[in-house]
Amino acid sequence: MPSNDGRLAIQAVGLGKSYGSLQAVRGIDLALPEGQFFGLLGPNGSGKTTTLHMLCTLIRPSGGRAFVAGYDVLESPVAVRRAIGLVFQESALDRTLTVLENLRFAAALYGLPARTADRRIEELLGLFGLEEKRDALISTLSGGMRRAVDIARGVLHRPRVLFLDEPTIGLDVLNRRAVWRFLQRLREEEGTTLILTTHYLEEAGGCDQVAFMKKGRVIGLGQPAEFILRLGAYILEVETADPVSQAERLSPRLGRPVVEGDRLLFRVQDPTFPLASLQQEFHQEALAMHLRRPSLNDVYIWLNSGMAGILA
Repeated sequence: MPSNDGRLAIQAVGLGKSYGSLQAVRGIDLALPEGQFFGLLGPNGSGKTTTLHMLCTLIRPSGGRAFVAGYDVLESPVAVRRAIGLVFQESALDRTLTVLENLRFAAALYGLPARTADRRIEELLGLFGLEEKRDALISTLSGGMRRAVDIARGVLHRPRVLFLDEPTIGLDVLNRRAVWRFLQRLREEEGTTLILTTHYLEEAGGCDQVAFMKKGRVIGLGQPAEFILRLGAYILEVETADPVSQAERLSPRLGRPVVEGDRLLFRVQDPTFPLASLQQEFHQEALAMHLRRPSLNDVYIWLNSGMAGILA
């Protein structure tokens, strides 16, 4: 049965997954419009991949409900699978077949007409520079080339919702850029919804919305630019041999820092912050001080530091 709101590509209410006493995903809620680029971020074991697998009907939820492309993942799993594409974290290719055979087999599974399939295959081979590898066995390709074929396989049928689980692992910078240009084209021309998990947080900076997960829960949900804006004008990094005492000295003036080894990270709200005078005052205690613009990596650090409330 389709969901009540057909405009949502993904709708989850209280979605959870337990393995005995282990709660891998703890009742998350999502409402993602069609055509959105959404990032699911978090460390290994945070529940990202489990969430993706529930939405893709690969594993059964223990609680809650979820709709993908308007279909209930429990009541209409076949309809969900027809509407989605999935680029696994681990390769789904048959290593005993050639590149062309893998792609044609995938096209046949999705019922693509041969002419349409061949046209799209040629386009994708050209995109990833694989024209000369079309007849090569998958087992003979480099890791980056295999990853490129995995992505080509996932987008061949132009899915309504495309799930990307760490999609650019093993790709060099040029191929990573080519992938994102192609995915952006999919969004613009086909209205495809992209759901991304990644450890490359700079890739998630282009998302319309991101959710940070920790221990099976969503601890932050919003637009990347808004998160960064809330963090502050700058991040002040202080390198010191005695981080505990320096944190005590600087906290009354700069607020509570995040401590990373011998580094203290402070949020700075004032865009005219007088760094030079602070450096002069603490030049004997601090090994180094510098200001930089905050990034999504800093948002990730703060959310996981136990100070998530400052970004609410």
